[in-house]
Amino acid sequence: FFLYEETPDQLTAINEIKRSMESLTPMDTLLCGDVGYGKTEVIMRACFKAVYDSKQAAVLVPTTILAEQHFDTFTSRFSAFPVKIDFISRFKNRAEQKQTLRALANGDIDIIIGTHRLLAKDVGFYDLGLLVIDEEHRFGVTHKEKIKSLRSAVDIITLSATPIPRTLHMALSGIRAMSVIETPPEDRLAVRSFVARFDPGIIEQALQKELDRDGQAFFVHNRVQDIYSVANYIRELVPGARVAVAHGQMREKELEQIMRSFFRKETNILVSTAIIGSGLDIPSANTIIIDRADKFGLADLYQLRGRVGRSNVRAYSYFLIPGDDVITAQARKKLQAIQELGYLGAGFRLALRDLEIRGAGNLLGAEQSGHILAIGFDLYVETLEQAVAELKGEKIPPRVEPVLELRTTAIIPEAYIENPDLRLSIYRKIALAKDSRDLKELVEELGDRFGTPPEETRRLLQIMELKVLAKKLAITRIQNSRGRIKILFMPEASVTPQEILKISRKRKLPVKFIPQGGFEIDLAGEKWPGIFRVLKNLLIELVP
Repeated sequence: FFLYEETPDQLTAINEIKRSMESLTPMDTLLCGDVGYGKTEVIMRACFKAVYDSKQAAVLVPTTILAEQHFDTFTSRFSAFPVKIDFISRFKNRAEQKQTLRALANGDIDIIIGTHRLLAKDVGFYDLGLLVIDEEHRFGVTHKEKIKSLRSAVDIITLSATPIPRTLHMALSGIRAMSVIETPPEDRLAVRSFVARFDPGIIEQALQKELDRDGQAFFVHNRVQDIYSVANYIRELVPGARVAVAHGQMREKELEQIMRSFFRKETNILVSTAIIGSGLDIPSANTIIIDRADKFGLADLYQLRGRVGRSNVRAYSYFLIPGDDVITAQARKKLQAIQELGYLGAGFRLALRDLEIRGAGNLLGAEQSGHILAIGFDLYVETLEQAVAELKGEKIPPRVEPVLELRTTAIIPEAYIENPDLRLSIYRKIALAKDSRDLKELVEELGDRFGTPPEETRRLLQIMELKVLAKKLAITRIQNSRGRIKILFMPEASVTPQEILKISRKRKLPVKFIPQGGFEIDLAGEKWPGIFRVLKNLLIELVP
């Protein structure tokens, strides 16, 4: 059944998915593996198991080209078994699509492979058991939720080399299971990446070098308006090349014919839009040149680079830009990242960096559903934990979000962390710190990544330290009013006036109780370091 010997990570993923499919609850697994690391091999096993459990399997892919390629791969692999496989995409005419849908609804098709067409209202299944979503980052949440709603008990496997932050955050947080394939196939070499200005000499040399070793190359130009002019330009640069053009606005049959010609090596340079960025597996294609690379997202660049280097031959990727003075600072950082992530298995690391930069805040927005939509993921998990603790009969501490008004500048200045997304992700990390250990790790991380934090950032971390202590004491507010520090408690707070008096006398602090349910300390004349030191020591002693 398998043409190749499984890597250790493939075997682990196969066994984890098999166990999940046999459990009583529906499976929802993220299979994260770099481009060309054998995710398709794993899902073929899962589809095979679903079919032999008398269920149907659906494989959802983002492009018609990938749908046809998967269809060819599945058909070849399952040829020795009585498994009926079909695909649905715009490559089929209306009559052929109707025939396929009828067979699918009647249970005559075991495995269906399709594009967004699978999400249409007229698609019905006889008994769907497994849904595989390939190239997960290319689909919106509404697409995935729509097909999931077809069957409440459907098992789901999501495939991605670079999962979107929302999915990755849910997986890392335990809401979804995750299997990671990090072992590269034997003899696989990392793709060498170069960022350069658009230069005819570089293009000619790169393409000619590939053709001289009897290979194939991609030239990605993401503007249909002038793609044929670019193809003619390539023909002039490399006179002996057999150049073809592919883009998503072509007629279905024409695009199908062009791709088949490239698969069969009848053409050796394919000038295309980003349509080739999804899952194409052509081992003889080992050079890719991406024009105006600054216009692409980081995950898109990574996926495009993944079209080459799928054999034991060294592959090359060239990211062409108009010049450093033309592209934005963000694009420059993006291209720097793609060069840094040039080692085998970097996709998962890229996704983690993307999660860090864009933040799990992607969970908050119109694309969510249910309770998470209303309150956000972190609060959702916290609420869930509280509900579980209540059911266990455990004592639940009162939830409090202290307000600290301490009249001091406490920010992360732009001069310290220039990138606004990165700055936001650090603010988020600070806000989510649960104890002093979290804050200590944050200080170390900031020092490692950005150098010694400036004074105003250190103050921000100190205020967060006070906030963590205030939460433990059910303090609702700490306010500095011209040197008079007011501390207010929730009615449920366990701290007694006697404890406050005892500690204030020990530390020789002038304390005055106030009717709102708290006390005041007179620290007039003290600057921030002194105020912070007094408050921190006081709160530490009050914590039971």
